[in-house]
Order: sequence, then C-alpha cells, then structure tokens
Amino acid sequence: MTVILGIPIPSADPIFLSLVAVHIAFGLGAVIAGLGAMLSGKGRGAHSNFGITYFWCLFGVFVTMGLLSFFRWAEDYPLFILGTLAFVAAYAGRSAIRSRTPRLHLTGMAASYILMLTAFYVDNGKNLPLWDRLPQIAFWSLPSTIGLLLLAYYLFRLPKFKL
Repeated sequence: MTVILGIPIPSADPIFLSLVAVHIAFGLGAVIAGLGAMLSGKGRGAHSNFGITYFWCLFGVFVTMGLLSFFRWAEDYPLFILGTLAFVAAYAGRSAIRSRTPRLHLTGMAASYILMLTAFYVDNGKNLPLWDRLPQIAFWSLPSTIGLLLLAYYLFRLPKFKL
C-alpha cells in the first residue's frame, strides 16, 4: 500500500505506480478538456479542439484503466465496466458528428463524462474531503443525477444548439 496526497494506492509495485501516474495525467487531461469543450462555443475551433483532446485523453484513461484492472481484477472490475462504457459512449458521441446527429453527439459525450466522473468517485470518493462523509451509493448516483439533469436541460430547453 502506498499513500499519495492522502489517497491510498493499493500497491507499492513500481510498474503499477507508474501506470497510476499516467492514468491520473490522462484523467486530469480528460476532465479539463471535457470542461473546455462544454464551456466553449459549439462548432469548429475551440470546441472541436477540446473535444478531440478529451477523446484521446479518455482513450488514455481507458487503456491505463484496462491495464490497472488486470492487476486487481476482483476489486476493480466495476471500474473496468464504467471505463469501457465511458469510452464506448465517447466513441458513439464522436461518431455522431460524422452522421450529423447533434443530439446523439451531446448525449454520447455527456454520458462518457458522467461515467468517467462516476468511476473516479466510486474509486476515490471515500478518501476525498466532503465526499468521505457521503454513503457509497452517493458515489454512484450523484454524478449521474447532476449530469443527467444538465443533459436534459440542454436536450430539451436548447434544442437548436450548433455543433
């Protein structure tokens, strides 16, 4: 067991810890790029650039998550499922651009972000300030509840957004 910034890492193996470091870097990149895509004007330019960066950072999260899950399958298979679903949703959202279906694009990308954050909180929530006071079910339900409410707002209140 190794503790970094108050968060226990369930191994002292240097290969595992290196994978964790790369995984965290990709995860932070995905969170930041995803926010950038959400907050920028839709269409070519910043939104597209942030979106491409988000997709490839999420791909890095997906690959490192798969490798990390291999080391601790019994404990991490739920994270593997969440990570796989997050990447599949992002892939579907990215593919929707080519078929010119903006609602599917928004839904896929939002679902991928929600699933990515859910996996983070399920794995780390018990070690985070304020989150450590919440029951385990909150780690699974809060990202979805907040994310789905925001998604519904954009799908139903602003139906004429542009990509």
